[in-house]
Parts: sequence; structure tokens; C-alpha cells
Amino acid sequence: MTSLPHDLDALTDITGTLGDSTRRGIYLHVLGAEQAVTASELAEAFDIHPNVARHHLDRLVGQGYLAVAHQRRSKGSGPGAGRPAKCYRATDKEIHLQFPMRKFDLLANLLVEVVERLAPEQGAAVAEQVGREYGRAVADQRGITNQRGLGVAAREVAAALTGLGFETEVAARGHQLRSHHCPFGPKAEEHPEVTCSIHKGIVRGLFDAARGGAEAVTVPHLRPEDDCVTSF
Repeated sequence: MTSLPHDLDALTDITGTLGDSTRRGIYLHVLGAEQAVTASELAEAFDIHPNVARHHLDRLVGQGYLAVAHQRRSKGSGPGAGRPAKCYRATDKEIHLQFPMRKFDLLANLLVEVVERLAPEQGAAVAEQVGREYGRAVADQRGITNQRGLGVAAREVAAALTGLGFETEVAARGHQLRSHHCPFGPKAEEHPEVTCSIHKGIVRGLFDAARGGAEAVTVPHLRPEDDCVTSF
């Protein structure tokens, strides 16, 4: 009998809790926030009803991804002013899974080989175009369309990139996406001109679909521990 991978329970937990794009976006928003966030603040940020926000928050709390905190948020003099508000903060729960081979490892290897043999002088441009077309295909598969505001589009792009392994979130301040993980493996360090161009292209392709006309500029990390930053 074939044994099940030891990550199966964790994978089931992640897909069940974070499989919903809105819930995943809420988790990433709280994870990147500088302070605990209220349900009302999240409802406004995601343009959803507060009760819907609370439903997602309760699920994330129940699975250990978020914790409840009570903080004083208002200094006014009206009714309820100064009362501790129910807020949410991210826990230290580990959500990163290790698999024997990430799909982008193989894709990066193959693309680098093709570029080096066929178009070494135009490698970055070819890689970015391939990534852009792939980004558009991912957007189509996820049902991302150019019918939303820039903030919603950015969250959709961040969720799509996270689904591809880039672990991306919308920065708490400023029009930025921050990608904390590169799924290309060792090839990212060996051939950054190709792999980073793929990443740039994927981001541009996603923004093409989510917010046509939006300029998205991705600056790759300088060191493996740094984030890749996209400004839009």
C-alpha cells in the first residue's frame, strides 16, 4: 500500500480554509497589517458586508490562522468611545508546505534551456512575454476580469500569485505587492535574468486582465531573503 504524504492533513487544512479567494485575501491582509484589524475595517477594504467578513474571520480563528485581540481604537466622546474593539491579528501558524518538486522548478529549467539555445541575447524579453501570456491564462482560469477597482484588482492578483507559490500580499500602505517566496528554486539565483522576467511577465499578465491599463512594475529581490516588490 502506498503511504500518504505527511503533508496531506496540512494540505487539506489549507485548501479548506484558505481555498476561498476572499478568505485568503483577508488572511493576507491581516498578516501584513501593522496592527490588529476589525471586521468593519476588513469589510470596507474588501467591499463586503460586515457579517460576511465576520464569517471568514471566525473560520480563520477556528483553524488557528488568526487570533482575537481587544484594543481601544477610538478616542472620541460619543457612545462607546474608548471601548475595547474586537480585533484580529495573525498567529504564528505555519502554512508553508515542502514538496519534493515544485512545478515551477521544472518549468524554469526547461525555459532557461530553450532561451539559452534559441535566443540568448533576447532571453529576458522572451521570458517576460511567456510569463505575461501565462499570467493572462491564469487570470482567465480564475475568472479575473477587468471590471473592478484598482484595490480589488490588486488583491485578486496577490491571491493568484500566492496560488502559484509566490506568497504575495498587498502592502498595508502604498500601491505595492510584496512577494515573500520565489517558487523557481535554485534557477532563480543561477539565471535571474530569465526567472525574474517570468515573474514580471506573470504579474503584468494578471494586471492586464484584472485592471487593463494599470502599470505594474516589478523589482526583483537583491538577496534571497528579500521580497520582490511590484508597484502599481
